[in-house]
Amino acid sequence: MTTGSTHRFWPPPGTAEQARRACDHAGCAQAGEYRAPKSRDSLRDYYWFCLDHVREYNRGWDFCAGMSTAEIEAMVRADTTWQRASWPLGRLVAGRLFRFDGEWIRDSFDHFGEEFRRRAQARKAKPSPEESARQVMEISGPFTLASLKARYRELCKRHHPDTNAGDKAAEERFKEVGQAYRTLLASLSYT
Repeated sequence: MTTGSTHRFWPPPGTAEQARRACDHAGCAQAGEYRAPKSRDSLRDYYWFCLDHVREYNRGWDFCAGMSTAEIEAMVRADTTWQRASWPLGRLVAGRLFRFDGEWIRDSFDHFGEEFRRRAQARKAKPSPEESARQVMEISGPFTLASLKARYRELCKRHHPDTNAGDKAAEERFKEVGQAYRTLLASLSYT
């Protein structure tokens, strides 16, 4: 007979040792042929149940029970890289490095050259219309239609020409707020 370390299931399915194991459910005299993990923290430690009781156990099993949404999100993100650390491209190398979209990239043969770096910097410097509108409206992160309207009303009251005694700067800011509101409103309708 081989040891338990050579088999994925110990005792191996269909052997006499497995048939003698009793179901771990209290008061059940049937054979415990099916394994079920005891907890999320010890997935290799098992209960052994008969078919009826393993089905009952599985209906109540929730791997994420007791975890917050942030913990579940962190677990899913870690699983996308098989629980291994990752880092941005070009961060751990030496040689000719340049930044592209916020990341350092090595260009040993100067393939991209100064023209490429200049154009990349120009693209990075010019924000999209939505980003510009967010800056004008002073909104960061996700927003809803209700929060956008509330922010619009607040800024309109603050920068309206009638409340600022005809101040030209306030009037220009009021126009910018109106344009930014229309831009963000249009972007919400596409999502």
